[in-house]
Amino acid sequence: MSGHSKWATIKHKKGKEDARRGKLFSKLSRAITVAAREGGADVAMNIALANAVEKAKSYSMPKDNIERAIQRGAGGAGGAAYEAIVYEGYGPSGVAIIVEVLTDNRNRSAAEVRNIFSKHGGSLAQPGAVAWMFERRGSIVIAAAKYEEDDVMAAAIEAGADDVVQDGDQFEVLTQPADLAAVRDAIEAAGIAFDQAELTMVPKNTVQLDEGDARKTMKIMDALEDSDDVQEVYANFDIPDEILETLAG
Repeated sequence: MSGHSKWATIKHKKGKEDARRGKLFSKLSRAITVAAREGGADVAMNIALANAVEKAKSYSMPKDNIERAIQRGAGGAGGAAYEAIVYEGYGPSGVAIIVEVLTDNRNRSAAEVRNIFSKHGGSLAQPGAVAWMFERRGSIVIAAAKYEEDDVMAAAIEAGADDVVQDGDQFEVLTQPADLAAVRDAIEAAGIAFDQAELTMVPKNTVQLDEGDARKTMKIMDALEDSDDVQEVYANFDIPDEILETLAG
């Protein structure tokens, strides 16, 4: 679990830096618009929209931007018709990778994702080849230095969380997807601040990487996440904290 949760935190910090350039906000807006178009504009009744909005807020996306994205989706007609596609593949050292895309041009996205895998020593796989190695979960990350584990555990488990695990300087609360909002709200009501709360794909098993393979893996991850059409990238690598911090720096 350590590679998953630690990388998620570093990626979140990097995302906040990317948001200053506006690129991340464009991706977040797209996700909100699609969720509103498919499930309606009522956040209380549309779990996908609620999660998309919460993620946008975690990256300090302005409220006006969020509301405009919802209105675009609620309007239905007009604008690009985005399609959700999931690609699966392998990175260096056989690391399993899942790529979630929202695109208005399937051929363009397929060619770009395939090129990124090929350029960085990876390969695309058939649908289902690696998806079985992951499970969809809600994830809430909390700074461990600020709170007692018993307090976090009590608030989370009482609200329906599956587990609370400590990884170095952070707690990760894991939930079923449908329980994420309720657990998040309960943790907040208990006076516990969280760094991020989102739906993610948690690997069932991980591949331990040394520094050389870790560098190669980070290159393919960064290239995929930098693609305009790519919304999320998940992988089952595990990198020791000291190496991960070095690479992130």
